[in-house]
Amino acid sequence: MTELEKLKKMTGEKDEGLLQILLEDAEAFVLSYTNRTHLVSGLDKAVRDLAVIALNRMGTEGEAARTGSGESYTFNDAPKQIYDVLNRYRLARVGGKTFEAEKKQAGGAETLSS
Repeated sequence: MTELEKLKKMTGEKDEGLLQILLEDAEAFVLSYTNRTHLVSGLDKAVRDLAVIALNRMGTEGEAARTGSGESYTFNDAPKQIYDVLNRYRLARVGGKTFEAEKKQAGGAETLSS
């Protein structure tokens, strides 16, 4: 099952174009935050979770809180558990460069790229 199909099942949203945009934006955020050039398998769920959060927050951009009909909602950044996952995969920058292991090559060896 693709990430788009999973997101459709999770949210019930039928607009595949919108979901694809949200997935792409979430992936871009994850790659930027972790200093990576490609997603590793452990980050797939974080991307999906961020896309769901973005979908649920549509129409409330820029709001910090909302109260109405006796209910109060507070909008925070992404939940701590998502940042916990992202921090595990975050690459450090050394001397202005980030070193990331490339995907395994035919010989099974990994190489570092900057």
